[in-house]
Amino acid sequence: MPRPQTLTRAGLKTPKAAAIAGVVFAVLLIIAFWLFRNAIPADPLESGSWLTTDTWRVNLALNLIPFDGIAFLWFIGALRDRLGPMEDRFFATVFFGSALLFLAMLFAGAAVIGAIVILSAAEPEALVGSVTFHFARAVAYNLMNVYAIKMAGVFMISTSTVALYTEFAPRWVALLGYVLACVLLIGSSYISWSFLVLPGWVLLISIHILIHNFRSRTSAEMT
Repeated sequence: MPRPQTLTRAGLKTPKAAAIAGVVFAVLLIIAFWLFRNAIPADPLESGSWLTTDTWRVNLALNLIPFDGIAFLWFIGALRDRLGPMEDRFFATVFFGSALLFLAMLFAGAAVIGAIVILSAAEPEALVGSVTFHFARAVAYNLMNVYAIKMAGVFMISTSTVALYTEFAPRWVALLGYVLACVLLIGSSYISWSFLVLPGWVLLISIHILIHNFRSRTSAEMT
């Protein structure tokens, strides 16, 4: 009887796949957010003068967002595969649901910004300072800086809880996740760079998984 084949090669299985996907997600999101911050003023009530200048930073960030989302989905799937039967249904639902909602808010906000850039290229004088621009700008701001960040905080809380019970990450990383998640849920409106908290924390987890995987492989080769 032929052995069943798997869709994933052994070299791409967790934890290495989760770590690599987490690093890619963190790096791409940090770059995209840095480009947004350098091109678009933080004030959602700004006049939109940045649309009349070079918008290449915004376009580059918008092109990075889809790949960032793909890496995040891969990271989530690889982590869930690593947890396997240890995954609790309740926390798995919150973990997976908050991650999808975060991506949905991120994509929707990026789509609104992309629509603003496209319309400004067609009619720059009519859009800048108009009611339509201010409405779209406020929608993008709320989607990415309010709702997406709150969902990021919920994702960090659920992931930290799973990490405490399954020990797929150190205890101090999980406790740090709780603290940073509280910052996002309560004080994100007062911290302009709060969007970097989630990718920074995911990068920390990914680096730990890579180091742990390397040490385990080294120990196995020595024995």
